[in-house]
Amino acid sequence: MCLALDVGGTKLAVGLVDRSGRVVWKDSVRTPRATDAEALFRVVRDLLALAAESVPARGEIVVCGVGCGGPMTGGGAAVSPLNIPAWRGFPLRARLAEALTLLPAAGRAVLGVFVDNDAKAVALAEGWLGAARGQRNYLAMVVSTGIGAGIVLNGRLLEGADGNAGHIGHVIVEPEGHECACGARGCLEAEASGTGMAAWTARPPEEATLDVIERSGRMVGRAVASVANLLDLRLAVVGGSVALGFGDAFFLAAQRELDRCARLDHSRGSRIEPAGLGADAPLVGAAALGWRGLDGGGAE
Repeated sequence: MCLALDVGGTKLAVGLVDRSGRVVWKDSVRTPRATDAEALFRVVRDLLALAAESVPARGEIVVCGVGCGGPMTGGGAAVSPLNIPAWRGFPLRARLAEALTLLPAAGRAVLGVFVDNDAKAVALAEGWLGAARGQRNYLAMVVSTGIGAGIVLNGRLLEGADGNAGHIGHVIVEPEGHECACGARGCLEAEASGTGMAAWTARPPEEATLDVIERSGRMVGRAVASVANLLDLRLAVVGGSVALGFGDAFFLAAQRELDRCARLDHSRGSRIEPAGLGADAPLVGAAALGWRGLDGGGAE
């Protein structure tokens, strides 16, 4: 088994995922509003212990894969998720490796801990088993508490200097728009994420009006068009609780805006599709990181 961990601003999820990408066990808790880094990590450690207790009937944990909000330094050596203010420069990879050694059911067998951006993990998952299966060029987005993406070109996941390639949430889609947590104005994350919309509508995403849902879709379509124009790709797979919760109205608005803005020969006809793995995408993605790392494709 791969012990898969998804660290997000709304939810912390853990699962056991086999080599075929099947989630055989999972659990989750809401991300605490803790301001203390160690208090938050204790919740993560408790989730790891819960997973380890479920191992005997299901096999052996041989690797740990982790998708975490960014930005971060290479391989998750230090993470600073914008939507988790308790962690700034938190040494997540090292602390997880240490915690796993203290779990009797896992410590002796785990051969590595592999950490990357959660949206990049989803990109791997969707290319492995989801809506981008068989595609060599695509964008995979998560529209949830925040907005992130992973970009695959010529069959390779883009990394960047510190592993932060794909932060589409900080593409400017509305000049002089709403203020973003990063300090800029008009970022896609400020305009279309769950956190962003709640800030300027004073309502949670679950209570969004049709106008707000369609506006969120337009902003996402606008950002996808910029990436399609820039990088010569024609598919964007979009998941996350906000996008999937908004449903058809969101996706139709996003596709209309993409059609309006992607007008070059190499971007015209680009499409936006819902993620194929649904709510399991983050855990399957975290496992994809783990299995890739174990096979020599990622930094421990």
